[in-house]
Amino acid sequence: MSKRQLIIPSKIVTVNSKDEILTDYAVEIEGKVISKIVNVKEIDLLTYDGEIIRVDDKVLIPGFIQTHIHLCQTLFRGLADDLQLLDWLQQRIFPYENAHSEKSLLASVKLGINELINGGTTTLLDMGTLRHQHVIFDELISSGIRAFAGKCMMDVNDLFPSFKNHTNAELKETLALAKEYHNKAEGRIKYGFAPRFVLSCSEELLIETKEMMKDFAGSIYHTHSSENKSEVAEVRRRHNKENIEYFDHINILDDHTLLAHCIHLNENEIGLMKNRDTRISHCPSSNLKLASGIANIPRYLKEGINVSLGADGAPCNNNLSQFYEMRLAALIQKPIHGADSMDAKTVFKLATIEGAKALHIHNETGSIEIGKFADLVLLDLNDPSLPLSNRDEDFYSKIVYSANQKHISDVMINGDWKVRDGISLIYNQSELYFYAKEELNLLLKRTGV
Repeated sequence: MSKRQLIIPSKIVTVNSKDEILTDYAVEIEGKVISKIVNVKEIDLLTYDGEIIRVDDKVLIPGFIQTHIHLCQTLFRGLADDLQLLDWLQQRIFPYENAHSEKSLLASVKLGINELINGGTTTLLDMGTLRHQHVIFDELISSGIRAFAGKCMMDVNDLFPSFKNHTNAELKETLALAKEYHNKAEGRIKYGFAPRFVLSCSEELLIETKEMMKDFAGSIYHTHSSENKSEVAEVRRRHNKENIEYFDHINILDDHTLLAHCIHLNENEIGLMKNRDTRISHCPSSNLKLASGIANIPRYLKEGINVSLGADGAPCNNNLSQFYEMRLAALIQKPIHGADSMDAKTVFKLATIEGAKALHIHNETGSIEIGKFADLVLLDLNDPSLPLSNRDEDFYSKIVYSANQKHISDVMINGDWKVRDGISLIYNQSELYFYAKEELNLLLKRTGV
């Protein structure tokens, strides 16, 4: 018999089709799924057959969904600062990723998942690395997080030539991984086909990967695009087209393609993104730290293009917090497009239900609704440093502009608690710290950087 839990918070921020914020309501969970959302007055708590979790002082929200992450890079946080994208890759990230062993990669992945779950992220899309991809998948499965992930594919690399593989070998390994891991863990883990970006991929690799993806229903094609002006100029030099135009030329763009960044787009490219229903992962912290630019998100939203949020990798951020991404996503647009251009409710939805839509799992997660998986976060917002108002209309701004990870008390994924009272039930924090630090020191010796 499946376990039954009843969560009674002060408010429920549902992010349903009506954007309802409910007071005096409870969420019932049976097994992995939300089975009821009911007024507390309609429940006989004395005879309730299940665990009652009374959190009258906390707010229940959907788990965050991050649509662009590099778990393999978490170990490198703080080691690639104050560089632009191509220098950042050439001088730091490619050498570090190239030096990963299975042990150092595992340490990096654990660090990343630990930070993400503690920060309320319950679903992620990860771009893996060139080697040892099974390590990432196995830890995603073990942790209990919901995830799309895939081997980072590279068969061209002028920046760091030793960090690449032969085209056929890349395709063969990717196919084997997709067969092994797509829909693993009862569908919680799905494959995200991940050619890195145009400058590290042959045309054959980009096209053949897209064809391969079509054989795996529910998978995603995930790559970088139009992040940096030097990158865009080099794509133009090689292919005589802008980045998005080139993708369209080789039939990469459709509703199962998710492109990270998309900062430097012309009018034609915006039209192509709209017409092909291609999705964008907006990474504001990374875009600012690498001096890449500011994507015109208000315009993309006005055109009906799906936009979601991602922290990118820890060395270009240097945090994996959806709170930071939400706050920056709102703030950086206001001097350009006006104070009301990215309101708090819109941004909160980019962090939740729009992320689910980007991954085509909006019928499964991204909001608090009956029949969806119980991917939930409890926030303790009774903090004098936060706005004191408890009105429904003020809750989005309280979360987006003022809250942070310290206000998360509990995190649930698939009906299972992963964080309780601020304590991770997955990883021992001190053990993880010392293990990761040891593996980083060994990796740095291997790189000589």
